[in-house]
Amino acid sequence: MVFGWGVFIISFILAIILFARHKKFYPVMYMVSIALYIYTAGFSITAFQLGKFAILAVLIVSAVIFMLLGFYLSTVIHLNSKSK
Repeated sequence: MVFGWGVFIISFILAIILFARHKKFYPVMYMVSIALYIYTAGFSITAFQLGKFAILAVLIVSAVIFMLLGFYLSTVIHLNSKSK
């Protein structure tokens, strides 16, 4: 519970600073995605009482999923921007 609130408060403050500094919304979304990743990994580790190797497996699988999702979304966005 404390971990989740700590991640939320820190990411909220950093998101405000990023938005005030850059006046763009995408850095805020980066911060939200990072905070969500940290919270989800922390929750799954705590809730399922995972061991060292299971924690490593969760981190590896989630990293691969996010890399593939990022690659796919970057190609879709790139293709859509070319067609305009």
